[in-house]
Amino acid sequence: MRILLVEDDELLGSGLSDALEFARYAHEWVRDGKLALAAAQQNDFDLIILDLGLPGMDGLEVLGKLRAAGNQTSVLILSARDGSHDRVRGLNLGADDYLIKPFELDELLARLSALERRRMGVASNQISLGRLVIDLASHSVMLDGQAVTLLRREFMLLRKLLESPSRILSRGQLEAAVYGNEGDIESNSIDVHVFHLRKKLYPEIIKTVRGVGYQLDPALQGAGR
Repeated sequence: MRILLVEDDELLGSGLSDALEFARYAHEWVRDGKLALAAAQQNDFDLIILDLGLPGMDGLEVLGKLRAAGNQTSVLILSARDGSHDRVRGLNLGADDYLIKPFELDELLARLSALERRRMGVASNQISLGRLVIDLASHSVMLDGQAVTLLRREFMLLRKLLESPSRILSRGQLEAAVYGNEGDIESNSIDVHVFHLRKKLYPEIIKTVRGVGYQLDPALQGAGR
């Protein structure tokens, strides 16, 4: 899941960025409302963490403009505004969740996990797919009952493929999900991660569609979801 983090407070933003990195979420951090609107309009994000009191443009205005333009990206509002009027307005504008500052990082990550499950159409953090059991919260994978150790980016790639199991995802889409806005990505980086996933799990786990991209094993599509 690729996240746009919109927070102008440097200390809080830095802490949230570190937490997202630890939780294996590719993300981009912006500190201004106008920049947030432009980033959301020009890039393919799965979720937006949106502060309200932003320079350039208020967070509620950002949300309103996104929804008016037909952008349906999930939005989790973060705000020190604890009045019910602001919460109701944010939810009515199309926010998917609303978290009041200060908050515990564990609660934020739990809410992100809930929104991720909603996007994937599953009821729990554990997904059983054929021989695989994937835990979205602990970032663990079991194959035939045995734990398999995946590196951070390997798990991020597998999770992205799980989100849309019937879709063929291009190398660019997978790079965005795994690396975010990081620069200097090796041209074969996704190929290397795919190679390691096939080796650690089983060769057919990811199908190559020549000239298009990659797809999760068709035999797993819809299984146990």
